[in-house]
Amino acid sequence: RYEYPSPGSGDSAIDSPPPPPLPVFPPPPEAPPRPPRRMGRNLAVLAAGALIAFGAVAIGAGLSDADSDAAPVALLSAEPVDDVTPTTIAADEASAPVTTDTTAAADPAAGDAAAPTPVIVADGQPVDAAAIGSAVIPSIVTVQIGSNTAQGFRESGSGSGVVIDASGYVVTNDHVATAAGSVIRVVTSDERIYEAELIGTDPITDLAVLRIDADRLQALAFGATSGLRVGEAAVAVGNPLGLDGGPSLTVGVISAFGREVQTDATTVLYGMLQTDAPITSGSSGGALVDASGRLIGITTAVGVSAVGVEGIGFATPVEIVERVVAEILETGAANHALIGITGSTEFTEAADGALVPAGVRIASVTPGSGAAAAGLAAGDLLTAIDGDAVDSMDELVTRLRLYRA
Repeated sequence: RYEYPSPGSGDSAIDSPPPPPLPVFPPPPEAPPRPPRRMGRNLAVLAAGALIAFGAVAIGAGLSDADSDAAPVALLSAEPVDDVTPTTIAADEASAPVTTDTTAAADPAAGDAAAPTPVIVADGQPVDAAAIGSAVIPSIVTVQIGSNTAQGFRESGSGSGVVIDASGYVVTNDHVATAAGSVIRVVTSDERIYEAELIGTDPITDLAVLRIDADRLQALAFGATSGLRVGEAAVAVGNPLGLDGGPSLTVGVISAFGREVQTDATTVLYGMLQTDAPITSGSSGGALVDASGRLIGITTAVGVSAVGVEGIGFATPVEIVERVVAEILETGAANHALIGITGSTEFTEAADGALVPAGVRIASVTPGSGAAAAGLAAGDLLTAIDGDAVDSMDELVTRLRLYRA
């Protein structure tokens, strides 16, 4: 019921001029690091391909969920909608004034056509959703999948996307870009329509990069999740249900960090942000932004139960987005390194008798792997990667997503 759409031929060639230089992502604001997350789920690491050394140890992932009773998660691409009755949601009118700073430098490679990237300065005041909308909506697009017929373009599904560079690069979800259809179109917030080229995809993180030959694009500034806390504002901007008229905006909070999200029988997304900002079908590939209007995640899935959608949304953290997108732009694909072990979360007993996750107990090491080359052996306790503490198996996988092979 909650499977990815059938793969399509969305990577068909589209005539376009040579691609512009690769973008330089806007730097995230400095923020104090968030304390390491404690988790208590046991997972097993599976060797999922060639083992690639990263320094002394091969870094990598490809895990299976040991729990088979996880709540189902629905991906958010939408079928075409012909007739939808809109619902109006009243906004809080007590928001404090928020200013918009448009002095942020655009990508020099984009030339004079690149618009400045607005950055909202909230100064600790209540979030002004209208100011966030003004800054973010121009960077949100609709991604349409379909085919060209004698009667014109026939849409078979749609999702959302985020302009990450004013020269035409757009990030969306893999399950949007590879849905059934031979043509990908991008519709900007001001309703300009362009055929898009599929630059590359990464099914492991459910990310994809498109390119359009367009001017007057506004890239969304990148933020960071490291300094955020549960309860801080989160704003989702996308195009639910493929409705005409441009993107929509919903407001909520960051509900949790580091969630493990199983989207189908074989696909697990790690390190996901959880939010209660309402997101619906068609919002896949949209933006989750912070109170300053900076990108902190790409909206990907919602939690569902027997009674329907539960008001829980998930987004891929911006740090993973930035790493994967940069590699797709460079090579056309993302290559995730592997560590070459199997293991599970190790628990120790605290003074008061509580069980506390303390690392990953290695059960086996694959011969010839980077882990073997580094001298790791069955029975060892892995507690850190590159000096960053790791206290559970899913935290290990989440951290490994930040490394390339």
